[in-house]
Amino acid sequence: MREKVIRRLIKIVEESNIESLEYKNWAGSIRIIKKLANGSNGAGAANNLTTYPAGQPGAPASVSSPFVSAPPAEDKLVPIKSPMVGTFYRAPAPDAKPYVEVGDVVEPGQVVCIIEAMKLMNEIESEVKGKIVKIPAESGKPVEFGQALFLIEPL
Repeated sequence: MREKVIRRLIKIVEESNIESLEYKNWAGSIRIIKKLANGSNGAGAANNLTTYPAGQPGAPASVSSPFVSAPPAEDKLVPIKSPMVGTFYRAPAPDAKPYVEVGDVVEPGQVVCIIEAMKLMNEIESEVKGKIVKIPAESGKPVEFGQALFLIEPL
């Protein structure tokens, strides 16, 4: 998706009374959500921008065992990769609790972190249901496009 189109969509959301906008075309899709500093939706706030490819894969369905199992094989882990270059943050604010920790179970669409790029805070969501087994990225440090931010054991 072209940067010019993204900037135009952000401007539309900023200047209107709408709280969110989702736009899809052949190149992908984008969702822009206007939020206040306190976390509630509303006008006059910093925007959070989430981009994701059209046709996300569905989460595999399974039942988790209540018994402790051996660590998952590395090849079975699903990475959540950075969709952009920016600064990785595990929490919404420096003094806030991180979105997720190792051992947490995440659902598809659940926000797991933020990447700051060009003064925009981009919420990164999980695309699969699973348990976080490793967080290779360090909060407050730069990340590259395609870098693994989290490793998830699918459930």
